[in-house]
Amino acid sequence: MSMGWQVKPLGEVVTLQRGFDLPKQDRQAGAVPIVSSSGVSGTHNEVRVLAPGVVTGRYGCIGQVHFVETDFWPLNTTLFVKDFKGNDPRFISYLLRTIDFASCSDKSSVPGVNRNDLHRLLVAIPDMPEQRHIAGTLGALDDKIELNRRMNRTLESIARAIFKSWFVDFDPVRKKMEGGEVGLPPDLAALFPSSLDDSPLGRIPAGWDMAPCEHVFRITMGQSPPGISYNEEGKGIPFYQGCRDFGSRYPTRRVFCTAPSRFADSGDALVSVRAPVGRLNQATERCCIGRGLAGVRHRLGVPYYTFESMRSLGDAFRDFESGGTVFGSIGGKDFGNLRVLVPPLSLLEAYEKTVEPLLQLVAKNEEASTLLVAAREAMLPLLLSGSLNGGETVG
Repeated sequence: MSMGWQVKPLGEVVTLQRGFDLPKQDRQAGAVPIVSSSGVSGTHNEVRVLAPGVVTGRYGCIGQVHFVETDFWPLNTTLFVKDFKGNDPRFISYLLRTIDFASCSDKSSVPGVNRNDLHRLLVAIPDMPEQRHIAGTLGALDDKIELNRRMNRTLESIARAIFKSWFVDFDPVRKKMEGGEVGLPPDLAALFPSSLDDSPLGRIPAGWDMAPCEHVFRITMGQSPPGISYNEEGKGIPFYQGCRDFGSRYPTRRVFCTAPSRFADSGDALVSVRAPVGRLNQATERCCIGRGLAGVRHRLGVPYYTFESMRSLGDAFRDFESGGTVFGSIGGKDFGNLRVLVPPLSLLEAYEKTVEPLLQLVAKNEEASTLLVAAREAMLPLLLSGSLNGGETVG
């Protein structure tokens, strides 16, 4: 440990306090983030804690730590830092990530973190200049990761908006019907008809069709291999049992399998078929899927269209989520019978060509963020133990 570090009980470094009740029926429209054990989970119109804030899970996602840069409302499933006692708030957020929260879990049927036990844990604390150096070093990585994520959200929202305009709202068709400008290049505008026809699910563009999902997509329902074949050492191929390892768009490798039985391939939509039904990611490589997932591929390819098509089935998936069972689920037969739109191939290919540059950049940003996360996780224990000097790192 470097000079200037002190070992103290955590309770002498910060004061943690339980968050506050806020039932869903009492939440009002507003811009104040509501922070749960898993992060921001809604908004409200009233501030309970001033920023900057540090929040960790008391129940639920125990061990996750969230740095909050705006005034917020921490829920009662969390602990938040009530008093930083003169320490750097962002440094504290990194310090808490190094703590073994499981050692402070209540001995009850519903595990939770005991605040008093946390306060008694010994932690190593540097002086304020070193705290700021460490926070600046790790914070620069987190800021870049967040910048990539914001950019990806913007890029994905553009691709989603184009899908909605063309294949949900039928904007180009309606504009043609009204005699107005379609707002697309002539060759692309020509792919859209100029009228709508009736269908069992409402009016759709003339010449288009509706069909069962299984007629349009290849749906592979997952099947869980023997548990003895699971490992976290990288043996076999990546395995996703359900949506636990889902990210914003792509899953994160964690578990591997040496005896895979059902597969999804690169570009396939990964759809959660057990609670929460309909949660969505996209495979970046060949992987094994367990019984909590289905792999979906359009029979004509078009992976970006496939992904947004599965997203557009959100309401149908939610019907199975709340279908009266204890744990929501959708089976292969019901999934295959869901009705989907069948536009012409020429328009599907046009959509792929239009959004491909956007979504390739999303993939590149995600890859960069994965490397940044790995660098942060490697540096975190070294910096927080004093083995690596923050000042030298940023200098």
